[in-house]
Amino acid sequence: MDLDYPSKENLKYILDELAECLTVANRAIMDPEDYDLNKYEDLKLMYDMIIQKGQLSASESQAFIEELRSVRKA
Repeated sequence: MDLDYPSKENLKYILDELAECLTVANRAIMDPEDYDLNKYEDLKLMYDMIIQKGQLSASESQAFIEELRSVRKA
C-alpha cells in the first residue's frame, strides 16, 4: 500500500491506524465519509508524526484528536 497517494482506501487505512494509535473510544469521529480527500495531506502528516513518535502521552493524544476535528467536513 502506497500512502503517498490520496484515495478512499488510503484514507480509511490512515484513519483506522490513527484510531488505534490514539486509542479513540468513539470511532464515529474516524468515519472516512466525514473527511475530504482534499485534507488527505494533513491526515497523512498527522499519521506520519504519530507513527514516528510511537507512544503518545494523554495530552498529545488529545491534541491530535482536536486536530482531527479541525480537518473533518463541516
